[in-house]
This record gives sequence, C-alpha cells and structure tokens, in this order.
Amino acid sequence: MTGQSARAPQPFPWEAVLRLALGVLGWSPESFWRATPRELAAALDGRFGRLTPPAGRTSLDRLMAAYPDIAATRKPS
Repeated sequence: MTGQSARAPQPFPWEAVLRLALGVLGWSPESFWRATPRELAAALDGRFGRLTPPAGRTSLDRLMAAYPDIAATRKPS
C-alpha cells in the first residue's frame, strides 16, 4: 500500500453492534446471533437508509491486508 499510512487492525466493535441490534432494532439476542452480517446490514439500511456505499475492490484489498486468513500464512506441507 504505497502512499498510505499503515494502521493497526482494530478489534470488532461488538458492544456497539449489540447496542444497535438489541436496542435500536429491538432484536432478541437469539435473533442477533442467528443473523448473518448481510442481514444485519440490511436491517440497519432499512432503519437508517444506506449510510455508506458498498465496499469496492480497493476497500476489500485493504481489509484483506489488515485481516489476512490464517490459512493463507501457513506453508503447504
């Protein structure tokens, strides 16, 4: 990533997401844990409207660099 400052990966904001799902959307804990990230995003979009555009290739590349798959870092046997 040339020309960009590297940022340390941040932990997932579980408390904020739980507050939104349980408090704002009124979901039960069971509904939250059964929902997929896409379902949660759709519910939030329905409640607030789309807040950000969908991620493009550049954003995906940044996420993949920040959170690499563990299997991808292992050497084949």
